[in-house]
Amino acid sequence: MTDDPGLSLYVLGAIALLVLCSFLTRAGYFLIGDYLPLTDGVRRALRYAPTAALTGIIVPELLPWGEGVSAILDIKVWAAVIAVLAFWRTRSTVMVIVAGMLAYWVLKALV
Repeated sequence: MTDDPGLSLYVLGAIALLVLCSFLTRAGYFLIGDYLPLTDGVRRALRYAPTAALTGIIVPELLPWGEGVSAILDIKVWAAVIAVLAFWRTRSTVMVIVAGMLAYWVLKALV
């Protein structure tokens, strides 16, 4: 920080407002959710939020951003395929994580 007290106060105020906004957006429904009842359609739609968030994280990581053979032989894609096959076989979420990470580490060590 600088010696200017106005700038320090500005920075601290900005941090305090960001903390407040973050708290309200994350805990807002728990604080006032009883006063704002949700319709059945909204409740059904919110069931898909975790899946949509997970898809938004994983899919961009797996898309082939390069060109040529390197895009096809990306080890992340192959590790994801092995993880999906492990889930298909075992129906266990833990096995998805274990098989995917083991496949990624082994393929990374080989390549």
